[in-house]
Amino acid sequence: MLRLDDHPSGRHFLQIPGPTNVPDRILRAIDQPTIDHRGPEFARLTLEILEGLKQVFQTRGPIVIYPASGTGAWEAALVNTLSPGDRVLMFETGHFATLWRKMADKLGLVVDFVPGDWRTGVDPVAVESRLAEDKTHAIKAVMAVHNET
Repeated sequence: MLRLDDHPSGRHFLQIPGPTNVPDRILRAIDQPTIDHRGPEFARLTLEILEGLKQVFQTRGPIVIYPASGTGAWEAALVNTLSPGDRVLMFETGHFATLWRKMADKLGLVVDFVPGDWRTGVDPVAVESRLAEDKTHAIKAVMAVHNET
């Protein structure tokens, strides 16, 4: 007779999308006390991680982590690299792309906003085409949201 509720004791590994089994070594690691984010250990760890990220992103250039929300990073990107009246190219990829456009408008940027489908990303051919049309190089920046919730 087949019994569906018979399970051997011990740890089981499901082969389904969820819930996710977390390896014991990870559970032990996350059970450690939190390090002081203003202390020397955190500073050393951060530098080590930033160096490792260079390999991940295949660059020798600096890796920058911006300690703010996505909205804070958008604003910093706009106000620190552009001036009122600058023309920018933006693509509608979802809710956040639309919010970024509103921020750009409020900061006095001239926005070329390419309508799009919220279910797909930016088409690289569309970017190339729009930039090729800009014979006077009036477009100062191309902006796209790569991750929508």
